[in-house]
Amino acid sequence: MKLVVTGTIGIDTVYTPRDKREGVSGGSAAYFAAAASKLSPVRVVAAVGGDWPAEHREILATLQGVCIAGLETRPQSKTFAWGGRYFDDVNRRETLFTEVGVLQEAPPIVPALYRDSELIFLGNTHPSVQLGFIDQFPHRTLVVADTMDLWIRTAHGELTELLRRVDGLIINDSEACELTGFRNAISAGRKILDFGPRFVVVKKGEHGAILIHRDGMAVVPAYPIDDAHVVDPTGAGDSFAGGFMGHIARESRDDFVALQSAMAHGTVVASFALESFGLDRMRTVSTEEVQHRFAEFQTIARVG
Repeated sequence: MKLVVTGTIGIDTVYTPRDKREGVSGGSAAYFAAAASKLSPVRVVAAVGGDWPAEHREILATLQGVCIAGLETRPQSKTFAWGGRYFDDVNRRETLFTEVGVLQEAPPIVPALYRDSELIFLGNTHPSVQLGFIDQFPHRTLVVADTMDLWIRTAHGELTELLRRVDGLIINDSEACELTGFRNAISAGRKILDFGPRFVVVKKGEHGAILIHRDGMAVVPAYPIDDAHVVDPTGAGDSFAGGFMGHIARESRDDFVALQSAMAHGTVVASFALESFGLDRMRTVSTEEVQHRFAEFQTIARVG
């Protein structure tokens, strides 16, 4: 099945307790595409400014399975940029700056080449922008969205309308609780189903993820990765989503069992993203490495 992602391409500045990096390749669509490409071809719809580094373009262009025909370059504009600092507990971070750049302009146009896409992932942008993309894919069979606390607070109406039109939502536990007013992630997920989606994936960081579906519920743990190997957590959630959707595209199924398996694949692929700044590790991950780690994960997570 043909998979497409809409979202941001950015330039990140990242501080961790051990190191710092400036000018890192980032953005939700970049992390998603790099992860999804380990399982299935993926198309990218996004926009960058004239300041987007040539080496960042090369990273995406040389990732096998990633098509960037839908990536617009706007020479007079600035690329989205983000800076953040992680604490000793890498689940906690603070945003140091955000420069919206091209994100304050008109969204990119979906090329005619992409209009036959069937699996649509709407990466984290303003809900009205996400809504605007949906009808540009007339052959869509599954639409999944991501969101964040900012839109829950400032664009609740548009977000509610988006939830009426998507099949699935991927969201972290604190955002799910903020969106619904529930303190429990499972209760929050079930409430989100009332808004329209047939499934919700609630991410819980190092504690794994929960699939809440109209046909049932499933839980997967996070892949256990040693603290010494956690270099940069940025993009882990987007990488999870990429692995999740990449598996669905590869299997051409989105039933409950397929979604449960997709969560496990998303968890495994995202574990590689933690091992470097930006997309450095994702550039080198082989299919064999993904398969080997997934087999390890099956053994670790086996019950009974």
